[in-house]
Amino acid sequence: MSRLTLAVAQIESRLGDLPANLEKHLEYVEKARHAGAQVLLFPEMSLTGHSAGVDTLHLAITREHAIVQRIAEASGPMVTLFGLIEEGPAAQFHNAVLAVNGEGLLFQHRKINLATYGKLEDGKHFAAGRYVDTFPLQNAWRGSVLICADLWNPALVHLAAVHGATLLFAPISSAVEAVGAEFDNPGGWETACRFYAMVYGLPLVMANRVGREGELGFWGGSRILDPFGRVLAQAGDGEELLSAEVDYETLRRARYLLPTVRDSNLGLLVREGQRLLDVVGVPEAIRKG
Repeated sequence: MSRLTLAVAQIESRLGDLPANLEKHLEYVEKARHAGAQVLLFPEMSLTGHSAGVDTLHLAITREHAIVQRIAEASGPMVTLFGLIEEGPAAQFHNAVLAVNGEGLLFQHRKINLATYGKLEDGKHFAAGRYVDTFPLQNAWRGSVLICADLWNPALVHLAAVHGATLLFAPISSAVEAVGAEFDNPGGWETACRFYAMVYGLPLVMANRVGREGELGFWGGSRILDPFGRVLAQAGDGEELLSAEVDYETLRRARYLLPTVRDSNLGLLVREGQRLLDVVGVPEAIRKG
């Protein structure tokens, strides 16, 4: 009962084509359930395509939308996490991930670090999320979600860990050309994923997309890592369903040997954060988050 079978749907999304992307989601949900997966992760903005921000007003859907219900119903007992442009309260639009199963919506994460550099334009189209949280899975497992550039802010990963995450989901949409010619995106993700998994004793599931959108080429490389930072399964550069099993006993051993979460000293972080606000003089916009 301490084992969990994880799957990644490494897919190519059609830009702006919700019906076609829904059908692909349903196809991979069926494949994953047939393979015995208990949790399935899709890439960032998997329902819309990477560059869909310019069409936000046409593509944004609410959590109650029929598309969300279709994916939830198809998932049955399996937990499915997928990316979309979510319309939240007061006509605020978010790059978000929903977790659903046959019982409905289980969890939601809205991207916090809106990448607006290089060829990335999140900040032009979306409102930023405000929370890092976790949600229950099977037995002692608790999941947390951070979307793409969220993981380039180590403080957010630390928050997920001290919130009690024992499994980190990382849906991304990473193109070789996204940041610039001198930045090695595939190499950077390899380093970051292994670092977080090993340092926090935190199994990590990374789902990237494949295909092209204009001048952007998406390199795939989705992977599942154990709490020692070892790669359990890794995808190539085409569409595929990736799966691996993680064991809670391995997590217990990793966190006993390297007790990063135990020694996180949250009180110190809170105190020093407040000192930074009070003494250094952080602008009001940052104070409010």
